[in-house]
Formats: sequence, C-alpha cells, structure tokens
Amino acid sequence: MKQYTVDELKKEFTRLGYQFPKFHLVGIRSKANKPNEFDDLIGLVEDTRVSWYTATTNPGTYWLKNLLNPKGTAVLKPGQYLDSWKLGLHKGKYKALVQAKPITVFRDGDKDIIAEETSVTDKGLFGINIHRANPSAISRFIDKWSAGCQVLNNPSQFNMLIEKCYDSKLPTFTYTLLNEF
Repeated sequence: MKQYTVDELKKEFTRLGYQFPKFHLVGIRSKANKPNEFDDLIGLVEDTRVSWYTATTNPGTYWLKNLLNPKGTAVLKPGQYLDSWKLGLHKGKYKALVQAKPITVFRDGDKDIIAEETSVTDKGLFGINIHRANPSAISRFIDKWSAGCQVLNNPSQFNMLIEKCYDSKLPTFTYTLLNEF
C-alpha cells in the first residue's frame, strides 16, 4: 500500500474539509480489504513529516463471525475524529490510545469474513482504541486482536508511536480515517 506524503495528505484533507493539526494520527484503509490481514496503515503526522506503521482498521474474522454486539461488529467509519483519543490503558493492561469521545462505526452483522461498510451505523463510546497486537512479535493475522480497534501489528513500531504521543504532551489526539485514495 502506498505511504502518502504530508503534501498528499494535506491535499486530501483539504478536499474533504478536514483540519490538519501539527500532530495527529491518520489511518488508511486498504482498497484490498484482505480478510484477517494487517493490510492498512496508521501514520503519525508530526508537522512536516509522517511516519507510517502497518496496521488494521478492520476487525478480525473471529469478531466478524462472533458478534460482541447484536447490531454487528464495529467497523470505524472513515472520517475525522477531533480530540477523540487520549493516552490510557488498553483493557487496563498496557499504554495505548483509548477512545475519549463518541465516534461513528458501521455495524457489520452478516457474520462473514469481510469487514464491510453497511447501512447500519452507531455512534458512541465503544472502546475503539488504538493499540498493538502481540506484545513481543509481529502479528501476521488479526484474529482476536481487533473487534473494531485500530491495531498496529509490530510491537516496536507501536512503542515508538506511543512514546511520541507521550512526548507531545498533548491531552488528546485527533485521528482521521481515510479510505485508500
């Protein structure tokens, strides 16, 4: 998947009418949408540069087939979520970015293995965090690592991202999810 430059991101943000903070996160959802694979990107924009990390913006097949919510599994709706995450603990266990404001998700309830943007949406606090998969190895498959969260598959990359978030001293973080363009 293409790793966009800051200039390319700025152009797309302008087209969509989004703000472009000096320090923020960007998710790129792959057109390929490979089931259960980390085929997306999460980028950290720091003023004039962006660092890209392999990730998923989709839930794993386990949660697509085993619904936590009767309306369907959460699939974050592309859009800009201003100041909607803060530093905290994922499931009370390790440092991550945790959801702090309501966001909008699609509810995929057909129990197949493809994460889909459906006509059913839901807005609220769902615990859609930005976290890592395995703590000590690069994960190849999403499986149970995401029930709707935005998940990095490389623990070293995740640790770098979280360290930069701590170093920023910001109280909250903006995350913008784009479809690959």
